Amino acid sequence: MGKKVVVGMSGGVDSSVAAYLLKEQGYDVMGVTMQIWQDEDTETVSENGGCCGLSAVDDARRVAQKIGIPYYVLNFKKEFQKDVIDYFIAEYLAGRTPNPCIACNRYVKWEALLNRCIGLGADYIATGHYARIDKLENGRFAIRNSVTATKDQTYALYNLTQEQLSHTLLPVGSYTKEQIREIARQQDLPIANKPDSQDICFVPDGDYGSFLEQEVPDKIPGPGNFVSTDGRILGKHKGITHYTVGQRKGLGLAMGHPIFVTEIRPDTNEVVIGESTDVFARALLCDKINYMGMEDLPTPRHCIAKVRYAHQGAACTIEKNGEDRIRVIFDEPVRAITPGQAVVFYDGEYVLGGGTIIGACPV
Repeated sequence: MGKKVVVGMSGGVDSSVAAYLLKEQGYDVMGVTMQIWQDEDTETVSENGGCCGLSAVDDARRVAQKIGIPYYVLNFKKEFQKDVIDYFIAEYLAGRTPNPCIACNRYVKWEALLNRCIGLGADYIATGHYARIDKLENGRFAIRNSVTATKDQTYALYNLTQEQLSHTLLPVGSYTKEQIREIARQQDLPIANKPDSQDICFVPDGDYGSFLEQEVPDKIPGPGNFVSTDGRILGKHKGITHYTVGQRKGLGLAMGHPIFVTEIRPDTNEVVIGESTDVFARALLCDKINYMGMEDLPTPRHCIAKVRYAHQGAACTIEKNGEDRIRVIFDEPVRAITPGQAVVFYDGEYVLGGGTIIGACPV
């Protein structure tokens, strides 16, 4: 048999086809679904479990049976609670907008799963992400854009370590989504036409405010003031956890023209409201840096940066700003630089690295 690879199977079409492709390539494949849901109510879990609910287990098990690979469910509830849900709650309470999928990728889907699987004798783990991994001339591993720009998931993987990348296979990154669905249909996989999951898996209805009120009712700051950039009180807000920088809808303020959230101030429980021009900035600071394609940043470097998952990317210069901090100066102003979100740096198709946005800063 070939080298042993554990495929994280979500019950969706991408990870199912990933398992099939690797088996075809001669690997010794084992399928695993990570049990991460906290809810013990079976009905709630199967309805809302997203990529890792009970229905995901049923679908993944049927696929594994169809392609003829062993399949297991591993419990990662504790890791998911600590590294994803607790982080998500803490960030919102601090007035930032977290990115739980990035935390889940780094600490649960990779760190926890990889450690456990290497303990089981595996050489690699694999997922159904639309991205590729290459070893660069400088000897470092880097995530590379998938062949299809419409389904590129490199942004959410920027935080993986060199050790993790050296033990990772991403077989679907060389295909388009349509090609992956076609392979699933050709192989008669039972999930060929299953729709993609969209929302954060533990907040399936997208109502983060209600989720936080349910999880930590005693810690949620109550209503406070909407204030203008010059300090005038404009009205009452529902609580800072309901808002994010750049938000325009659902503010409940009648100003006669479009207005936007420009800042969230947890210390004073204020949400700052400004004009569309106030949402743009030329520079940002980030910390918690993960270097990927580049080992370090000894001198300023011109590259492309993405400030959110759906951002096309913008040209910028990046330079160190003290220990574990980078200042990003954009060629043109960028909209909605949101504290807590990731900024990811690219050189062409390759991820150089990235960090967590502290906030906009002067140029």
